[in-house]
Amino acid sequence: MEILRGNRAVIAQREATLDAIATTWITAAELAFGAAKSLHPERNQNRVIAFLHSLPVIEMNMLAAERFGAIKAQLERSGQLIADADLWIASISLVHGAVLVTGNRRHYERVAGLMLENWIPR
Repeated sequence: MEILRGNRAVIAQREATLDAIATTWITAAELAFGAAKSLHPERNQNRVIAFLHSLPVIEMNMLAAERFGAIKAQLERSGQLIADADLWIASISLVHGAVLVTGNRRHYERVAGLMLENWIPR
């Protein structure tokens, strides 16, 4: 989202990374929703579509579904649930061995084994 907002530091980090960059179907849906409810939906939807065509969008699969269930049960038992959308993103990242780049570390730090990076300067 920060890339679409024009955050220069995040854009520079994306350009500097040697790792492959992808997004999840959940993030794609969140971007589409944000564009649709914006003051300029047509313009923003076109920007979102162009952005999403520039990188792979990782779909849900059964391994991610199994991981989702296990993580949600664990977090529920410990009284530390996070939103299902965040759980899907975490599950997909774990299954693919991916680093999750987010400005919202607070929620994701509850998920054991999840590798996190924050590209937003403080």
